[in-house]
Amino acid sequence: MNIETLISQAAGEAVKALYGMEPTEKMLQLQKTRSEFEGNLTLVVFPFVKVARKSPEQTAQEIGQHMQEHCAAVEKFNAVKGFLNLSIGQGAWLQLLEAIDQDANFGMKTPEMTSPLVMIEYSSPNTNKPLHLGHVRNNLLGWSLAKIMEANGNRVVKTNIVNDRGIHICKSMLAWQKWGNGETPESSGKKGDHLIGDYYVAFDKHYREEVAQLKAQLEAQGIGTEEAEKRAKDEAPLIKEAHEMLVKWEQGDPEVRALWEKMNAWVYAGFDETYRMMGVKFDKIYYESQTYLKGKAKVEEGLAKGLFERHDDGSVWANLTGDGLDQKLLLRSDGTSVYMTQDIGTAEMRYEDFPIDKMIYVVGNEQNYHFQVLAILLDRLGFKWGKELVHFSYGMVELPNGKMKSREGTVVDADDLMQLMIDNAYNTSMELGKYDDMTEEERKEIARIVGLGALKYFILKVDARKNMLFNPEESIDFNGNTGPFIQYTHARIRSILRKSEELRVKSEEFAAAPGSKDSDAVANSSLFTLHSSLNDKEIELIQKMNEFGAAVEQAGKDYSPSGIANYCYELTKLFNQFYHDYSILNEPDLQKRQTRLVIARNVAKIIKNGMSLLGIEVPERM
Repeated sequence: MNIETLISQAAGEAVKALYGMEPTEKMLQLQKTRSEFEGNLTLVVFPFVKVARKSPEQTAQEIGQHMQEHCAAVEKFNAVKGFLNLSIGQGAWLQLLEAIDQDANFGMKTPEMTSPLVMIEYSSPNTNKPLHLGHVRNNLLGWSLAKIMEANGNRVVKTNIVNDRGIHICKSMLAWQKWGNGETPESSGKKGDHLIGDYYVAFDKHYREEVAQLKAQLEAQGIGTEEAEKRAKDEAPLIKEAHEMLVKWEQGDPEVRALWEKMNAWVYAGFDETYRMMGVKFDKIYYESQTYLKGKAKVEEGLAKGLFERHDDGSVWANLTGDGLDQKLLLRSDGTSVYMTQDIGTAEMRYEDFPIDKMIYVVGNEQNYHFQVLAILLDRLGFKWGKELVHFSYGMVELPNGKMKSREGTVVDADDLMQLMIDNAYNTSMELGKYDDMTEEERKEIARIVGLGALKYFILKVDARKNMLFNPEESIDFNGNTGPFIQYTHARIRSILRKSEELRVKSEEFAAAPGSKDSDAVANSSLFTLHSSLNDKEIELIQKMNEFGAAVEQAGKDYSPSGIANYCYELTKLFNQFYHDYSILNEPDLQKRQTRLVIARNVAKIIKNGMSLLGIEVPERM
């Protein structure tokens, strides 16, 4: 039982004994005592003032007195108006430290066979271009959220939906047909996704040239600028050819389908390399080419049940005015599907594959309305999790030099970005002399861990709902709220623990020596029965470690990786303050040294576990 639970129970018993009231869990509000007051935990007593029929300060005084007399963990207390500040005794802190030390996964739950099954969709790439910085944020958020949900005791299925069909895919295919000259990833030396992305850019370049030329011709015929541009975009030969290719694809044309499969295979091989470097995986990948027909069938089924309505032109719509929204198109007049239809089909396939209890979509905030509508439609169609689906909405990522545009070839490629971060980590560490005693292989591995950790932490520490500016240079910093700062602290602690092994042997030899004043005590007592005197910084560290479970739980409730990132930074910062003020290895008092080593070991453990929830590795040395 952690200290908060113990104190909360003791407070509840005090209120019941003093005032005959059984307080609810919500009424027992505990918080960390503010630094200007003495104490560790503070109980808000205002909820009990009415039943006590006394002033807030008198009520706090009575509850504090009862708790001190009946709860061994409460050493002393002080009342400030309606706030009861409680000081926890040394023994309770040492017992808590022992509990933390004995639990390798302290603060995290283990899913069971009967635990809720949560599916998380993230990544959702198109097969006409490589993954870019926007995808990086999406993938990191999705992977971290999956880890956090697991740490809260849920079973998790990580899934991806690949947009592998549509006009944008045909643009790359057509460009390769026209200008590719049979180029392949092998002949070009490029990753498949990069190669296809080049042809997507090439299509747009030639298309814009055609539009400009056609627009000029139309304007010369006396057509207004706005109308000329609209017609030029619709009538440009390239876009017409792309639409013709799409029609052939939908009709199952063997030649078009063969080209589509070949080029998509190149892209998938490239995606797999990027995912491996990023450290993300999926349990199941779905493809829109397999789900869009399923969605059409589901919409037709809903139409037959009277859930949707067909208009005079043959199109199918959902009337959402009763839900405060408008009408939503589900099937066009020609029978073709829209994105909403595809999402319904994907949901159907997923529910057939997995008995999902909750569905979480990691998709940018520009799709907020889409998922509001999808939730209503899935609920109408009978999906038990439909109404409660979660759209994990996140903001855009921008760079110091502005936004990205994939069709113009100005995106920040995910592969290039990750390599840049690794190179930056390598060069920064070399400049700081951190690699002096390492082999080149060790240097490269640590640079990979630190570079990717810097990237992931910089992105995940920001509230996902906010737009963010990513600055690679700021992220590689061994001081401040950065991944490398936390990683370096972990490596420092591991170094301390390695060095302590020598001191431990010497201490044991000293303790066992005849006539040693410490020999009997050390031989017959554990760290936690010695009642070593803890200083304020040590207590603060134990208390902060104890908060890890609450941080994990809150991050799960809020769907917030940034909550874990901020917790890891706060714990790291607190340890560094302690390390600056107190010696560990050079502490002459054996009991204090042992206590501090146990504290350090568990700080490192929690940092490692916390950072793993963000998909970040921590090195043993840096």
